[in-house]
Amino acid sequence: MNSFVQIVRRDLNLSFRQGMDSAMVVMFFVIAVVLFPFGVGPEPNILMRIAAGVIWVAALLASMLSLERLFQADFEDGSLEILVLQPVPLEIAVIAKITAHWITTGLPLIIAAPILAVLLNMNADGFGMLIAALALGTPSLSLIGAIGAALILGARRGGVLLSLLILPLYIPVLIFGVSAVDATLAGLSVKPHLLILSALLLSSLALCPWVGAAALRQAMRS
Repeated sequence: MNSFVQIVRRDLNLSFRQGMDSAMVVMFFVIAVVLFPFGVGPEPNILMRIAAGVIWVAALLASMLSLERLFQADFEDGSLEILVLQPVPLEIAVIAKITAHWITTGLPLIIAAPILAVLLNMNADGFGMLIAALALGTPSLSLIGAIGAALILGARRGGVLLSLLILPLYIPVLIFGVSAVDATLAGLSVKPHLLILSALLLSSLALCPWVGAAALRQAMRS
């Protein structure tokens, strides 16, 4: 646990010192959502119908912006080799880096989402569910994305390859995240959608750190 906290603290300090990655994620999220009313028109009813989907798609794409650098900086400066060789299991280090990534990217997206929902004329009844769905879904995005980030280490044009690897895996999170908000606005039960989002999160938490650690070990051998 002490090693976990130290790695999270280190990554947070590096992120806050640089500052640009988190700012770019939020700026992209805001700009992507703001562009939709210009594309589909300012009709309030249309914006209300697409609000949840627009916010979720923008959040999904924004979360991918900093994934390429999740392990790349440590790979380049040799820190990753130290993480692999230390007595603490590499899976713990992977979970710690994913946690730091979510704090600096997923959490700001959750905070900004209700403000952008107002811009898209979403009914206020859906705000709470939007936050809850993002709180369950964005950690899954970071966990799944960590596998792709580990697999592309040392690859040329890694950003394109990363997108091809993880976007198909993001689709279930996107579908049930949007469905949870839409069900709330329609007055339907949201329990099935939240249960599936929770199951996706638990499955990702159980599998992704181990798969990511295995990919990192393979990258260090090659």
